[in-house]
Amino acid sequence: MPAVRNRIVRHVRVRAGDLVPHELNPRVHSEAQRRALEAIYEEIGFARSLLAYPLADGRLKLIDGHLRASMNPDQQVDVEVLDVSDAEARALLLAIDPLAQLAGYDSDTLDRLRQSVENDSAAIKSLWDVLQAASERTRTAVRRKDADTLPEQYFVLIECEDDVHQRELLARFHAEGLKCQAKMS
Repeated sequence: MPAVRNRIVRHVRVRAGDLVPHELNPRVHSEAQRRALEAIYEEIGFARSLLAYPLADGRLKLIDGHLRASMNPDQQVDVEVLDVSDAEARALLLAIDPLAQLAGYDSDTLDRLRQSVENDSAAIKSLWDVLQAASERTRTAVRRKDADTLPEQYFVLIECEDDVHQRELLARFHAEGLKCQAKMS
């Protein structure tokens, strides 16, 4: 693997309310998540920097940490500042959480860690209780959805000579009122 560029240029402490939230932040934070973060703050404290990049006017625009920044606008927070373009910031905004979600867990190690932490941390135990309840609600919803019968569907696959032929057939079928779509393998 070639050398990876380090885009971190500095760490700063700033007032959370002075950070500019990213207008394309797709994350939605539930009240349960806010309460869990408050409990962790109360029990452990602020322990993870926010991620931002500088705007032309000198302000810092958030990439990660919107909930943490909104918890207390007057709080001084640590911010990791990146030297990235707007396009790169948008890519990071879209990639950071899904990338973390790709990680799996070693179930034995996770169980040992949970047991050791939950005995000492009411905030973490509460967080895991909320996660388990949410997971059960999701499983129940999936079971209900699976129980609903899906209507039968029938398809015809037509092999085309090339993309021009594919477009011609699509146009013809659409003109005949057929529902169809182009696929390529």
